[in-house]
Amino acid sequence: MKSFGGKVLFLDRSDINTDEIIPAKYLTEISKEALKPHMLEDLKGFDPQSPEARNVRVIVTRSNFGCGSSREHAPWVFEVNDINMVIASGFARIFRQNMFNCGMLAIELPEDVIDRLFGHNDGSAEISVDFGSNTLTISSGKGKETVSYQISGFDKALVEAGGWVEFADAKY
Repeated sequence: MKSFGGKVLFLDRSDINTDEIIPAKYLTEISKEALKPHMLEDLKGFDPQSPEARNVRVIVTRSNFGCGSSREHAPWVFEVNDINMVIASGFARIFRQNMFNCGMLAIELPEDVIDRLFGHNDGSAEISVDFGSNTLTISSGKGKETVSYQISGFDKALVEAGGWVEFADAKY
């Protein structure tokens, strides 16, 4: 199982689509590694080379994250950049499932909880995860808060296995 948690990147916008996550012009690349430098490069108002984008492990964002075309490249670009968890108030269905299929966490929380997480956006925020108890803890200069989350038993099994391929290899 991948490790989860670390420095947080806050993207304070709804409807971030897969073209903004990884532009379509890179979909012909034949390795995940080739996608790495292009993560979020078309997201307006965001500089992927900025200091806040370095060493990020978790993304906290708003609703309808990952909308647009259904491409596995969107979770892959996060994975190759060591981001294994996205927290949002809502996900596009296919993006969310692609995250779990890659052994990554897509945690959906109510908008009021997302607002509280954004209250920790001071440049020092980190999130840790207790996968066994379905809780995450955000820590920043503004304090510490623990939040419960839910994922289905099947999605949890996919994450524990490391993704769909590993899950299928072990089960079938």
